Amino acid sequence: MIWHLIAAAFAGLGAAGVGLLLRFISGNRLPRWVVPVFAGLGMLAYQIHYEYSWFDAKREQLPESATVVSTQQEQMLWRPWTYLFPMTTAFDVVDQDSLVRSRIGGESLVEFILYRFEKGYQDRVTHQAYLINCAAREKLPISEENRQPDLSGLQSIDESTSLFQAICPDA
Repeated sequence: MIWHLIAAAFAGLGAAGVGLLLRFISGNRLPRWVVPVFAGLGMLAYQIHYEYSWFDAKREQLPESATVVSTQQEQMLWRPWTYLFPMTTAFDVVDQDSLVRSRIGGESLVEFILYRFEKGYQDRVTHQAYLINCAAREKLPISEENRQPDLSGLQSIDESTSLFQAICPDA
């Protein structure tokens, strides 16, 4: 967080320098308020760039075996530009190397961990183990305490979703 604040301050100083240079080149015909306006615009531009590049930066940090299966984009009142270009604030990832495939009763079962990355004041990563029955297209969460499927969390999963295609490509 401190590095983000320092980078925003330097972006503001750099943009203020551009405003000062423009004022000097114009022979001081530009008003004095141009310098702080450029500083504010520079900090705002840095903040917008940082927020929109968060998803790509996090995705680059993932291992080659990680597959992004869903993204969540939001629009926010205090960021009016997100109504034109929604900002990615969360995404889900499956690590292909950690899939555990098995066959029980002729049906293909895959155990996997779904990681959720959320952007915020401090980025948050949560994970949940699941079991997918590829033939029945059902997903069950696995409880962390006893490693047993939680039948109350049974969900149907559509075969067109990227999660299902990443876990059960042969189904």
